[in-house]
Amino acid sequence: MFERRPTRQIVLGDERVGIVRIGGGAPTARHPEATLDSAAEDGGPAPVVVQTMTAGYTYDVDACVMEINKLAAAGADVVRVAVPEKKDTAALKEIIPRVRVAIVADVHFHFQRALEAVEAGVHKIRLNPGNISDRAQVDEVIDACKAQGIPIRVGVNEGSIIERKDKQQRKEELGKFFEKSNVGGHNAHLLALMIVKLEEYMDIFTARDFHDVCISAKSMDAAFVVDVYREVSRRFDYPLHLGVTHAGPKETGAIRSIAALSGLLCQGIGDTVRISYANDPVFEVEDGLELCYSLSLRERKGVDLIACPTCGRIQVDLFTLVQDVRKKLAADIRVPMKVAVMGCVVNGPGEAEGADVAVFAGDRKGIIYVQGERVANVTEEEILERLHAECMAFQDRVERGEAKLGEKVVEIVPPDPIGELGSGEAIIARGDVSTVTPLTVGGE
Repeated sequence: MFERRPTRQIVLGDERVGIVRIGGGAPTARHPEATLDSAAEDGGPAPVVVQTMTAGYTYDVDACVMEINKLAAAGADVVRVAVPEKKDTAALKEIIPRVRVAIVADVHFHFQRALEAVEAGVHKIRLNPGNISDRAQVDEVIDACKAQGIPIRVGVNEGSIIERKDKQQRKEELGKFFEKSNVGGHNAHLLALMIVKLEEYMDIFTARDFHDVCISAKSMDAAFVVDVYREVSRRFDYPLHLGVTHAGPKETGAIRSIAALSGLLCQGIGDTVRISYANDPVFEVEDGLELCYSLSLRERKGVDLIACPTCGRIQVDLFTLVQDVRKKLAADIRVPMKVAVMGCVVNGPGEAEGADVAVFAGDRKGIIYVQGERVANVTEEEILERLHAECMAFQDRVERGEAKLGEKVVEIVPPDPIGELGSGEAIIARGDVSTVTPLTVGGE
């Protein structure tokens, strides 16, 4: 749908945890061993990669392994872990063999942690050269990663680029930062400072002839994130890691993050994303994937669930039903089928016709359709189980090659709103609910 910005491509992981490709499409992006198994068939950029970070202590091996595996099961392509101490990098030697997802070591202030992580077999390093004052130490990390074919993410954000030790310098930089700043801080000085810092960092990598680099430039201000990534994408041909830092709790952080990330992705900018929440990182993975699915940047896995918004026409407990359907289908549905749960006869028929499996409700009842063909008329209490059964049966047909996703079978004629689904007193009095087809699962 969107023309992706071509970049160099970095490759991380291995045969055991899987190969992850980030970016691509530029002439300089060809990795010697690169194939098209996870990139566009025309050799363009790989699908947008979704990543997150563990919330627990890395040195707590069993808990860390459990959390990583949970995040991988949720769909994370890459998981980052913090390694502030030697006991954390020592734990990597036990953690990495027990997980099946690419692991990034988050290194900030001590170059030795990066060297230890490389030795432990980590798949990528996150490094901020500005936090390591000795250039020779940075060079040592770069050379170690180059020798092992390990990429490095280089990041700047508004909280780290301003001087924190020299109080006078900090005062001057903050003064420029807030000069002419309005709410949100769309500040040309800050943008320029972030670009300058990135250029300084990238000069270090260029001098070592190291180009397996991914760049990030984060802020807590969604509008500023858009500005800075647009400028970074104009100046560098490296793949970009998108994110809004300090986005807050999920309730507000989701809006803040999507406001920035969706705008950038729609411009073809961005090769890997992390949606950051002060919450369970599983939510970061789920929402990052849904963002990519919604923009057709990745092929959906599992259910594409659509449902009615709030309105006065709803005639069943739709909101409870939708959540129950989402939870029940999440564990069982593997194919990207579109499922519609609609609360009335106004919009229901159109969605039922466009979905693979759908239900639309009348007065405490529901009619279930599979690819536009009516299969059941059930009570409100029976909707959940019957809808689940029809989804499972349809999935079996798809996997056997007997049905195709998104293929409409028949045209649906909207029912009379006071007919079989309506609220006519006679209909209610009779309790006129009948099964149209017998319950079938698995095509039997």
